[in-house]
Amino acid sequence: MKTYQLNAEARTDLGKKAAKALRKENKIPVVLNGGKLVDLDKDGKYNGKLLAGEKVVPVGRDGKGIITTDLVVNFADVRKLIYNTDVFVIDLTYDGQTRKAVLKDLQFHPVNDNVLHIDLLEVYEDKPVVVEIPVHLEGHAVGVKAGGKLYLSMKKVKVKGLYKDIPETIILNVDNLEIGKTIKVGDCKFDNIELANAKELVIAGVRTTRAAANAVATEEGEGEAAAEGEAAAE
Repeated sequence: MKTYQLNAEARTDLGKKAAKALRKENKIPVVLNGGKLVDLDKDGKYNGKLLAGEKVVPVGRDGKGIITTDLVVNFADVRKLIYNTDVFVIDLTYDGQTRKAVLKDLQFHPVNDNVLHIDLLEVYEDKPVVVEIPVHLEGHAVGVKAGGKLYLSMKKVKVKGLYKDIPETIILNVDNLEIGKTIKVGDCKFDNIELANAKELVIAGVRTTRAAANAVATEEGEGEAAAEGEAAAE
């Protein structure tokens, strides 16, 4: 994946009113998820030291919590990250440190489509992550040559693997795809990564067209006529 440099600041003033004020300044609230796993005391509280913007969210019932970080970024700094088909690993710098993350989720305003909130997920060298990657079809399907139509049902697929192994796009070759045949998630195998969508989901395929159906019917009709002619000659 490509790398995206992003600077942020810790956000300590939380709440809807504070978030609204930030957006008026063309800034966007951000939450960095997937931080360090820590132990909680018997009351469910974390007694360790937290940096500005950090908080602990309890997980499960085993006395554990995950550190998440509230941040704020300038809209101008994330424009290319948001409005881009590429998938990036983000070098997120704040409070004198840099962490790696990927874009997890975006929240848009229902009317004007302005970005209201960004969720990032921290990634590590040794822990798999799941991200959505664009699908690209290459080749010339035999089914298309026979009059069929190639279609793409899933423009993106979920990919699980170490972030350093995840490609920018998933490339599928369709040369051998015949009319009526499909490529499903379960059909796809890659080195070091796997697709995390349901295996029965169809990614792409070749469907028949009226022209192709007519061509098949014509061929069948000609074949039957030829067979009848041979039978009459005998």
